[in-house]
Amino acid sequence: YGPGRAAPAPPAAVGPAGGTAAGPSPPDLTSMSSREAADRLFDRVMRAESADNSTEVVQFLPMAIAAYGLVETLDADGRFHWAVLHLMGQFNVEALENAEETLSQQPDHLFGLATAGDASLALGDSASAREYYRRWLDAYETEMAKNLVEYQEHEGVFPEMRATAEVLGRND
Repeated sequence: YGPGRAAPAPPAAVGPAGGTAAGPSPPDLTSMSSREAADRLFDRVMRAESADNSTEVVQFLPMAIAAYGLVETLDADGRFHWAVLHLMGQFNVEALENAEETLSQQPDHLFGLATAGDASLALGDSASAREYYRRWLDAYETEMAKNLVEYQEHEGVFPEMRATAEVLGRND
């Protein structure tokens, strides 16, 4: 997660489905809802990223991004997933659009603020990035008290988000 991570190589064209030298064949996505399939692909990309498996990231990142585009309605968690994938692929404008969609519905959502900050930073707009992260710091306690499912499911990202927020959000 975040702009400080090394970006994978640009997405390559994806060949026929099946296993790779790096892992087993993916599950049959046709038997899942579009959201379930997108989430499975997101999880696969994130596991590959954590394992520094750039080959698998390059293979599955375009599929994961496309899968979220097929979901009719995304909640804040789905838009967070999609924004993270866009950031990984260096599709920073799209990541910012996803984050801003979340913020239009939930102005203090921590994932919306963080991904908007990360996308702004990647786009070279450090003033906007600082503002998003200042808002993140201001909203943190209230948002965490809401005990949202997506915050629980992604609790591991908060230390990195907080560290980024403290550097950018308080650096006025």
